[in-house]
Amino acid sequence: MSKRIGSYPRVRVSGGGSGVVSQAGGVLLVETARRTGLAAGLSAALAPWRKPSAVHDPGKILLDLALAVALGGHCLADIGLLRSEPGVFGPVASDPTVSRLVDALAAAGPRALAAIRRAGAEVRERVRRLAGQDAPDADGHVVVDIDGVPVLAHSEKQGAAATWKRTFGHHPLFAFVDHGREGSGEPVAGLLRPGSAGSNTAADHIAAARLALTQLPKKHRRGRRTLIRTDSGGGTHDFLNWLTARGRWLSYSIGMTITEAIHQAVLLVPASAWTPAVEPDGQVRDGAWVAELGGDVLKGWPRGMRLIVRKERPHPGAQLRFTDVDGMRLTCFATSTTTVPIAALELRHRQRARAEDRIRAARDTGLRNLPLHDASQNQVWLEIVQLALDLLAWMPMLALDGPARRWEPKRLRMRLFSAAAQLVTTGRRRWLRLARHWPWTGTITTAFERLQALPNLG
Repeated sequence: MSKRIGSYPRVRVSGGGSGVVSQAGGVLLVETARRTGLAAGLSAALAPWRKPSAVHDPGKILLDLALAVALGGHCLADIGLLRSEPGVFGPVASDPTVSRLVDALAAAGPRALAAIRRAGAEVRERVRRLAGQDAPDADGHVVVDIDGVPVLAHSEKQGAAATWKRTFGHHPLFAFVDHGREGSGEPVAGLLRPGSAGSNTAADHIAAARLALTQLPKKHRRGRRTLIRTDSGGGTHDFLNWLTARGRWLSYSIGMTITEAIHQAVLLVPASAWTPAVEPDGQVRDGAWVAELGGDVLKGWPRGMRLIVRKERPHPGAQLRFTDVDGMRLTCFATSTTTVPIAALELRHRQRARAEDRIRAARDTGLRNLPLHDASQNQVWLEIVQLALDLLAWMPMLALDGPARRWEPKRLRMRLFSAAAQLVTTGRRRWLRLARHWPWTGTITTAFERLQALPNLG
């Protein structure tokens, strides 16, 4: 008789345990908020909304909501996850208190949003100093990707409408700082828009770019240290005129729609003018070429704008468009950069695809839907989501290395934050003793030690 394998052990379950902490790995986010000064910054920024007799600090309530979202929450009530673990997260406000604060911030409108964003900008600059050479913009350059994020709605919320994708909901516009291949990214702007908002609304792109610039360290707000990058949704006269007017401050790489004029210009490009496209490792990309379109191809567009087109063999089964040429798929972008080879410029623009990773992370971090009814309330929710994403970007930047620094929120939650521990008080100190058999206990303890080595700002 063969021995059976693959069965699960039989256990009994009771509710009498004590001293055990779930989501113990969330202490990494708490320590990140403390060491970067985010906790103290939010407390100071939201002081005007604290009533004299209030027990709970508005800044901590907002930070608690961001922590709950970073741990996987999708609504205000998910703050209960923190309330159940006071040994790690401290006293947490009740659901009615949380709701009243969100309502108060929503009623204050731009004044409250400005306070939250100002605190975030101050902390963002401090994080760069703490990260030093590990900061994504340590070379003096920063890339900001602007993109829309369709969010479905399943009820008649304010601003919900039919979207251009034939769904129903909202269409927020986000801006993310790209941390490059060795990191993730962080949000620097989030505009709530109705579902009917267009993908190429210039006023919204300008507003998102303005917000993003105010979030960047001061050295990136002037000089050509900042690159604004978008898909073809940003390829409008007004947005490119706005970027060009700030030519000494910004450079840009903006996707463009293949118009008939561009199509005809491509037909005139001689074979000798096509340069092989390259990969990040410097290797030539087989079946793809780039060329610059000379002359005034698009009349009435900003002076100095360069048009670079890419042609490539389509993937098997891909359907060609009428603007494609000789069986080749065409894409085009505009840039103001003049000192870089066109193959490198095309690679830089193609790396805008990393913004899709940031959008996926945002959907997994509170942006699966907008949980509140009023548009002003949901704009506050977008600020909470951005704070959560900031923590999920800053903690790896300051405390993790190697492949772990590139882990997305889902993997961070599964491997680090979901770890259980025993809470022990000894020698007037509280210790979280993580399970020895947990595969990532060493990663958590090492990360915590790195955070503890940083200056304590609150």
